[in-house]
Amino acid sequence: MARVIRSSATTLAIGYVLLASTALVLFAAPLRYAWQATIEDFRFELLQEDSQRLAHVFDLRGPGALAGFIDERVSLQIAGERMLLFVNPAGRRLAGNIPAWPRSIPTRAGSYTLPFTLDGRTKMVAMVLTALPGGYRLLVGRNVDRFVPIERRFWYGLAAAVAVLSVAGLIGALLIRRALLARIHGIQQTVAAIMRGDLSHRLKVRSSGDELDTLAQTINRLLEQIEQLVHGIANVSNSIAHDLRTPLAELRSRLEELALTRPPAEQAFAEIDAAVTDVDGVIRIFNALLRLAEIDAGLRRSNFVATDIAELAAKAVEFYLPAAELKGHTLAFRDGGPAWARCDPVLLAQAINNLVDNSLKFVAAGGHIDVEVTRAGDDAIAVVVADDGPGIPEADRPKAAQRFFRGDASRGTPGVGLGLALVEAIAKLHGGSLALSDNHPGLRARMLIERGVASAPEAAAALEAAQ
Repeated sequence: MARVIRSSATTLAIGYVLLASTALVLFAAPLRYAWQATIEDFRFELLQEDSQRLAHVFDLRGPGALAGFIDERVSLQIAGERMLLFVNPAGRRLAGNIPAWPRSIPTRAGSYTLPFTLDGRTKMVAMVLTALPGGYRLLVGRNVDRFVPIERRFWYGLAAAVAVLSVAGLIGALLIRRALLARIHGIQQTVAAIMRGDLSHRLKVRSSGDELDTLAQTINRLLEQIEQLVHGIANVSNSIAHDLRTPLAELRSRLEELALTRPPAEQAFAEIDAAVTDVDGVIRIFNALLRLAEIDAGLRRSNFVATDIAELAAKAVEFYLPAAELKGHTLAFRDGGPAWARCDPVLLAQAINNLVDNSLKFVAAGGHIDVEVTRAGDDAIAVVVADDGPGIPEADRPKAAQRFFRGDASRGTPGVGLGLALVEAIAKLHGGSLALSDNHPGLRARMLIERGVASAPEAAAALEAAQ
């Protein structure tokens, strides 16, 4: 029972019942006031008409005729229906069903609602006092308590309505709780299956499109992302083990051979240099993985400053130009003017360098590599590196940015398959993406980044600082 009371469905139902009850009371209060005011006005209007009618009899026929008329009406009416009293200037009763002039009633003409004791019982009476010519006075009244049962029924009806609302709310709470528990049970089963290691389970989504369906869809997208991340971690772990096995095996072989053969110093130092090269390769892999982890965690956003992307691309081309000339390649930069954005210049420079370095690895002698920075609308900048090399097969392009992926064309080239993965991670950090397409022939890599909030004054300040 305590669990039912503490459930969110019960709390929600109680809240709706209280809100509905409050609205009902707020609606009934002015309604009762309007009803009471209308009845009271109508009551005094009837009393005024009776008083005027009796006063008219007095004016036409005199005090004696009015006294006889009142006694006749008193004998014909229902007991207690109307109270009448006609007195002379001395206050002596001439006619009516009230023995004497009540002390609680003022002597001045007007309308009053006062407690009045008649036949030993005190009642609330609405009265109209009329002053007649010659000092005569006429009192006409009605018992107000006659309408108390009607008012009592009104409040009984209001209380019954609140009770019906409460019962309906309780039943609704139980039904809602039952429906919610059924949905929650399905969520618990899915979570339990995922905790057992089956990441393929998803929450059931009905066709109703209600809030729970929206929540289930959101959780399913989260589960899909988690599944991808878990599989990605597993793939990365396997790839690390695979790619580190070769340099570590070579390193162990060299060291073991040195320990067994004890070669001359010159040969020993050559083997040590080769071992250092192998260690450097392992360190590069771990540095790249650490950099990717920092980017994935968003830890580099604090380094965002206004930067001219075109200048970064120009410096990358200038840095790789000697290596391109040695290989007989043509490396060119198409200068389209400044392209300011708010970014991490170190990461973005590394991404551009990786794209240029990849092209230099795969383009044959005499090939062409073009680097271009252009505006992609008002909110983005595109960095394009295009070459006329072998390119990447269309089937491998979706996987080319995966960590440690190496296509058939890259088997004989140095590297561990983290270059494009790093470029894509840097692009996502800057709100953009990496797209690979066919350059007919060759590969066209387009890195898109958002410009951020690099305003013109900020860009001018960064330019002045750079100069």
